[in-house]
Formats: sequence, structure tokens, C-alpha cells
Amino acid sequence: MRGNYQMKIIDLHCDVLLKLQESKGILRFMDAPELDSNKLRLKKGGVSAQCFAVFIDPDIKQDQKFDAALGQIDLFYTEVLGKHPDIKQIKEWEDFDRLQEGEIGAMLTLEGVDAIGNDIGKLGILYQLGVRSVGLTWNHANLAADGAGEPRGAGLTLFGKDIVKFNNDYQILTDVSHLSENAFWDVMEIARYPIASHSNSRHLCNHPRNLTGNQARALFQKDGMIHIVFCPPFVKEDGSANISDVVRHIDYFCTLGGVKNIGLGSDFDGIATHVEGLEHAGRYQNLINELLKHFSAEEVRGFACQNFLDHRPSSRKQ
Repeated sequence: MRGNYQMKIIDLHCDVLLKLQESKGILRFMDAPELDSNKLRLKKGGVSAQCFAVFIDPDIKQDQKFDAALGQIDLFYTEVLGKHPDIKQIKEWEDFDRLQEGEIGAMLTLEGVDAIGNDIGKLGILYQLGVRSVGLTWNHANLAADGAGEPRGAGLTLFGKDIVKFNNDYQILTDVSHLSENAFWDVMEIARYPIASHSNSRHLCNHPRNLTGNQARALFQKDGMIHIVFCPPFVKEDGSANISDVVRHIDYFCTLGGVKNIGLGSDFDGIATHVEGLEHAGRYQNLINELLKHFSAEEVRGFACQNFLDHRPSSRKQ
């Protein structure tokens, strides 16, 4: 890695939309320093495509949650896309291939289906607006499944299974990152397009948000992806993580056979602390440079973007 060369990055998870919504018009997506993944930092870090999560605070009243989700999507259209012609919405899986040099792809995802209540028709609306990856829960239980923080640890409900089938029919990714273990295994039985958008290895960091070795193997065997997250408590149990600690999670998943099934999902703007050297999207190439000390350029390019492109629903085995 010399000169100004950058390896292109596809990042499967950030919470910019939540921060924009909570700021009530104060933060600018272009350059607000409060945004880990503002446009200038995405450009500086070599991010060629960024997934923008729609996440609704659990404390919002249920009858207001869908409106809150639509509000974040409106910000996506007005503040992210509307003011930046070089940011292109990803609505078809082939749109990644249509990006031109200097453009950034932007794709909507849903982090927990609380906003739709018990109405799968609302999920259809979100699909029409561009949501292409759906996580059934955040950390709590809802009408679809139990999350990783729910002590009961139950699996999918019938409604949750209907959502996964909807995802299958519309080539939507089913995201397992926040699910309880039982819900994870239920998803794996029926999902055609399972991914973990932002999770690490529980073998290296024993946190309920991370995946066990058996879970990782199951995803790899089903041609699913695990996207490494930069949330320090998910990287190292004492929370004091550096880039080498992140690399260890990638290396461990490789030992399980996942070298072609590993990607990146920073969780920027959804985390309170940061990995040393990965404080925002503008520092992404620090990770790439460290990875190149341990893996071939082809393997690193895979982690950075190519593995995801090779495992899009339009490319994935049925």
C-alpha cells in the first residue's frame, strides 16, 4: 500500500440516520465531526458503499415507531442522497457494479422489526423504499424473536418465520447479529440469505452479541457472511481494543473456514467508544494496512469488499 492507493471498503452497518434524527437538523452529513461516518470520512477511508441502518429506540411508543422509521428514511433521501449527487442508492444488488469512480453506494437496512409491529405489509413498504437487509431484533424481545439480551432466549415466533420467508422471496438479507442463539438457529433453518452485519467471535471475546464457533461455521456452510464489528466490548472483554485485536477476530474466523465469508460492519455512530486507530471511517485504511501484514492482498480485498460482492443474493447459491 503506497502513495494514495486505497482499497475499497463495503461497510454493512452504521447508525448515521439515528444520529441525524436525534440532532433535529443540527448535524450535517457532509462534515459533522460528531458523525463517525460523515461523507468526508467515508471518502477519506475509501468506503465505496455504506449500509445505513434504521434503528428505533425501544423507549419510543409502539404506535410512533413506524413513523420514526419513516423519518430516518426521509433523512436518508434528503440529507444523504438529496444533497450529495455522488452518493448513489443501492436498491438492486447489481447497483454495486454500476458505481463509478468517486461515487459511494448507500443501502438502507433495518435493525430490528419493532417498527412494523405485527404488520408485515409495513415491511413491504420499507422494501419499496429501499431496505435490503433486515435484522429481526435489537437486543430485546419483540413480536418476531428474542434478542441477544433477552434472558428467556427463545427462538423465532411464527411471525418471525414469516418475515424470513418474506426476505427470501424478495432477496433481502436476514441479519442474525442481534438474535438469541435459539433464534439464530431458527433463522438458519429457513433463511436463504443469512448474514451477520456486525458481530465478532465469542471464542475471543465472550459477549452475547458475538457468535460461537458453531454459529460461524453454520453461516459459512450456508454461504453467509460475518461482518466484523469495531465496538470495543465486542472486540476485547476489557473494552480496550486496538487494530491488532480486530485482526485476531478475522484470523480466527479464517481458521473456521471463513476466509471467503468475512466482511466489515463497523457500527460507527452506534458505538460509544472506539478501537484505537479506528476512531471513525476516515481511518479505515489503518485496518487494511494491518491486515496486509498478515494476509495476501487478494484475501484483504475479500474482507474489504469482494467477499460481500461474491455473496450478494444475486450471486449466492440456492
